[in-house]
Amino acid sequence: MSNRLKNATSPYLLQHADNPVDWWEWGEEALRAAREQQRPILLSIGYSACHWCHVMAHESFEDKATAALMNEHFINIKVDREERPDLDQIYQSAHQLLARRPGGWPLTVFLTPDDQLPFFAGTYFPPAPRHGLPAFRDLLRQIAAAWRAQPDAIREQNQALLDALNPPEAPTAHELPDDDRPLQQARAALAQQFDERHGGFGKAPKFPHPSYLSRLLRDAAGNAREMALRSLEAMADGGMNDQLGGGFFRYSTDERWEIPHFEKMLYDNGPLLALYAEAWRITGEPSFERGARRTAAWVMREMQTGQGGYASSLDADSEGIEGRFYTWTPKAVEALLDPSEYRIAAAHWGLDQAPNFEGRWHLRVARPLSEVARQAGLSPSDVERHLESAREKLFVARERRVRPARDDKVLTAWNGLMITGMARAGRILGDPRLLDSAEHALDHVHERLWNGQRLLATSKDDQARLNAYLDDHAFLLEGLLEYLQCRWRMKDLTLARALAEILLTHFEDREHGGFFFTSDDHEPLIQRPKPFDDNALPSGNGVAALALQRLGLLLGEPRYLEAAARCLRAASAMIARAPWACCALLDALDEQRRPGRLMVLRGRAQDCAPWLQRFDADARPGDLRFVIPADEPGLPPALAAKQAVEGAPVTAWLCEAGSCRPPVTRLEGLASPP
Repeated sequence: MSNRLKNATSPYLLQHADNPVDWWEWGEEALRAAREQQRPILLSIGYSACHWCHVMAHESFEDKATAALMNEHFINIKVDREERPDLDQIYQSAHQLLARRPGGWPLTVFLTPDDQLPFFAGTYFPPAPRHGLPAFRDLLRQIAAAWRAQPDAIREQNQALLDALNPPEAPTAHELPDDDRPLQQARAALAQQFDERHGGFGKAPKFPHPSYLSRLLRDAAGNAREMALRSLEAMADGGMNDQLGGGFFRYSTDERWEIPHFEKMLYDNGPLLALYAEAWRITGEPSFERGARRTAAWVMREMQTGQGGYASSLDADSEGIEGRFYTWTPKAVEALLDPSEYRIAAAHWGLDQAPNFEGRWHLRVARPLSEVARQAGLSPSDVERHLESAREKLFVARERRVRPARDDKVLTAWNGLMITGMARAGRILGDPRLLDSAEHALDHVHERLWNGQRLLATSKDDQARLNAYLDDHAFLLEGLLEYLQCRWRMKDLTLARALAEILLTHFEDREHGGFFFTSDDHEPLIQRPKPFDDNALPSGNGVAALALQRLGLLLGEPRYLEAAARCLRAASAMIARAPWACCALLDALDEQRRPGRLMVLRGRAQDCAPWLQRFDADARPGDLRFVIPADEPGLPPALAAKQAVEGAPVTAWLCEAGSCRPPVTRLEGLASPP
């Protein structure tokens, strides 16, 4: 028997549609029922690829006795944190205040019925007492009894929590220094966290932290780039990277990057794709190019939907077992390969060593190919040929297995991150297939997620819904600007300008600066966050500031530059306190202090190609270059003024430090930067 979730669009909610729990979706109908019945709300937040969400669902939400307790005492609301990051942010913050420790998923929060304020919060709860956690059924009884016995005390506690969530905001007393101290402090802090042996930052579990790596790649001082490149190299060689199919898993459970948590998230892979392409541009190291190409191939093959948008994630589990799709036994591998291939594959991927994941083998680089070649007495080219043959055979065999489920909802924010990654990698690698992929995703946004006036947050099965958040606007704006540097389309520039105007009109805090996570016409919630720090995703404020600066330079629009500057001033206290936690904002600050060059070419794309090659040869962070047809109508005034010189196949306008040089029509006139 299905519950109310049977009509949901979220694959995560649909996973719970046949639970005996009387689930509601978040919305006025559920909140009204809680008020009228004066029953507390049991809010459960998770996502479709979450392993422990599946565990708690199997143990508790599919159990009739547990469901009976939930239905008797609570209004039970299930939320997909990917569709409702606003709710997830608020109640994760509340969990940290109540439990005095970081949250996670599944998030389990009990709310008062009148005002949705949390009075108890936790994450996963087992069916029987374990590891210091109470049994979930016992907890349900205790919470219900506490609500009946002391509702006034609970409401008093809630007021204190509400005050903590919404402190009175005053203009910051901090001033951003006019030197590079924040950048230097961030570099020093990341160096302290850096794992010199294994790469990456901190101990297990170890996350990829793309924002850290992006900041360090931009920073040419000290050992910044070495930290980033070492981390990218280690991740590519480890089990964090799918050695057969490409793409990166969510995080490593150990400090060596060997055994991942096996879900694959779109939002990790978009920034990592751009980083590997950029690392190859800087170093020319083939392993970085392979990392970028294999990640892009995985995205195009497995994550791009038939309608063009990118799906959200792949599950960690298949056949009910985490990692089953990806792991092997030596016997199974040996049966698929010829002896010479197996000898190389076993040595390279560690199949001749002890099992490393629950009695099975998860592939990672156990020995570099140079060592394998030396031990086998073969040339490097022969070893590479055997390994590639083995990779292809194992990949074909793996494709016949039961695949992990794909969450195929299209999230605007995450698509913005992947559009940026695809466009940047396609430009650096010179691969039009990646640009085609980014274009298909942008077309999906134009057709299904943009209604001509406002942006929507998610689409699935031809249904687009939910007000878009700060991240949706900021990440998509960045993606549009990255794609426009590869292929010029007026509709993309028009959308970029519309998104910038929405950010200023509906998201900006005009009194104190910065951007709220939700728009001014969003559903009222117990908090309106304005986050400045990076988490798994880069800070929406940081990306908005960077993108507005770039669009402001392109269009000569001071309002965008001023909004970006206000955002950086508003974040100054956070930057001063923990600069390493604000890498996206530091990128914007760096570019504000040292704007890149802007080159606008007027002419046909094929005629402009040598000019782009010359410009890109001296590329530095923040450089922007656009090719606009000479006869493009409807350009904004600042771009329309950069006209093509009559009779010249290409006219180049080069701008630096806020001023533009006279137009150049000969390639020799495009001088290198000082």
